[in-house]
Amino acid sequence: MLQVKNLTITHKKDLTTLVEDLTFSLSSGDRMALIGEEGNGKSTLLKLLYDPALTQPYIDWSGEIFAKGLRKGYLAQELEPETLAMPVWEYCQRIPIFTETDPGALERTARKLGLTGELFWDQRPLATLSGGERVKLRLALLLLDQPDLLLLDEPSNDLDLDTLQWLEGFLLSQQTPVLYISHDETLLSRTANCLLHLERLRRRTKPRYTMARMGYEQYMQERQAGFIRQEQLARKERAEYDVKMEKYRQIRDKVDHQQRVITRQDPSGARLLKKKMHAVLSMGRRFEREKENMTDMPEWEEAILTAFDPKRSALPVGKAVLRLELPRLTVGDRALAKDIRLWVTGSEKIGIAGANGAGKSTLLKLIAQALLPREDLRAAYMPQDYDDLLLGSQTPVDLLAPSGKKEDITLARTLLGSMKYKAEEMEHPAARLSGGQRAKLLFLSMVLKGSNVLLLDEPTRNFSPMSAPVIRQVLESFPGAIISVSHDRLYLEQVCSRVLLLTENGLIQIKAFGDPL
Repeated sequence: MLQVKNLTITHKKDLTTLVEDLTFSLSSGDRMALIGEEGNGKSTLLKLLYDPALTQPYIDWSGEIFAKGLRKGYLAQELEPETLAMPVWEYCQRIPIFTETDPGALERTARKLGLTGELFWDQRPLATLSGGERVKLRLALLLLDQPDLLLLDEPSNDLDLDTLQWLEGFLLSQQTPVLYISHDETLLSRTANCLLHLERLRRRTKPRYTMARMGYEQYMQERQAGFIRQEQLARKERAEYDVKMEKYRQIRDKVDHQQRVITRQDPSGARLLKKKMHAVLSMGRRFEREKENMTDMPEWEEAILTAFDPKRSALPVGKAVLRLELPRLTVGDRALAKDIRLWVTGSEKIGIAGANGAGKSTLLKLIAQALLPREDLRAAYMPQDYDDLLLGSQTPVDLLAPSGKKEDITLARTLLGSMKYKAEEMEHPAARLSGGQRAKLLFLSMVLKGSNVLLLDEPTRNFSPMSAPVIRQVLESFPGAIISVSHDRLYLEQVCSRVLLLTENGLIQIKAFGDPL
């Protein structure tokens, strides 16, 4: 069992408290989803529970973590650049349990994740694998050690639809306690049996956590219903208080007036009025005490607020956005697909799905190379790897206001504020931001450019379950064209007018406008 008592986590740079007085436990059979907005410390908490040394450079913490004797398996959200440059076989060789496992067990574990045992010995750099292949490989190596506790940071990132279903089954079958972060609302709904919700209220200055022993959908429904009940009660109490205070003020003002006009020839009446005023003021103090004990108005962490300008981002209905005819899609010497045809017109919203390694990101990158230089479009590209666009030493303000002009900096700060960045976070290096915060940064850059064509590789992968519904709504109402790669089932269903499956024989339509996925 994992036990955490009175855990407080503080950021060293700006002394921001991410988590305060957190207490919870994990037991056999628990599948605890760790949810919350971007930048609230979810990944930091997982790292700390796995190995405090990983967080020592940037946080201070106090409290107690009881995990003695537990064999912990940790899946990080991202790999370091130097690790991605390694050949696959070298990366595997650095995992002690890999060298101790017989080939038969390796093959069986690989098959469970839809891999072949040959992948463990692949000569290619890790960076050349698809995002999904990397996640599967790391999960396979993790499972070889038969851990007593699983700490998984976004295990659903980049998995294809089939592997997502496998992951659901895997999580549901676990008796080993699991604490995991996921932004896939479908996965959360189907797998979590308890939740730990991290929030930062009052303009992200006050941390709060909620522990719930229930499923994700039930928690969200009860949370919303609870907020509504609390708000109704709070408003009723305040209305009743206002009525009482109005009557109190009328009585106080009347007695005060009587005291001012009574003559000195009536000392007895003056004494009675003085006593009456004491009683009235005592009543007022009682009302003030009642106010202190009134039900608080509910507090919750609001999601992002930014949207695109419909005038700048609109496209004519008949505008030819893309006319792609690609005989072969290749990576190096490897052929991925053939006979790819994709025509996009006006404000169509295209979703491309497919198996891991099918070449979806490669295809989107080729489309970006064709559309970004066009002067008749304002295309923007959001790759899967944000480091391709975000310079690590620059701050969010630097990236959004490269001119350095005062008015541009003011606009950048306003937009960042709408995305729930604190003033201090606006000055953090982009490399130290969470995946969700970096996703917001790229999203804001597209808004500032007035983009009318969005090329999005897994656009919702780093947005929290609280932000993702807002993002989907914004993209659904986007008046321009969207060409995207996604495994997010809710995104494909809600946003995309067409969903295409990338196969080795080209693109196959699996959803048209209005059809269910």
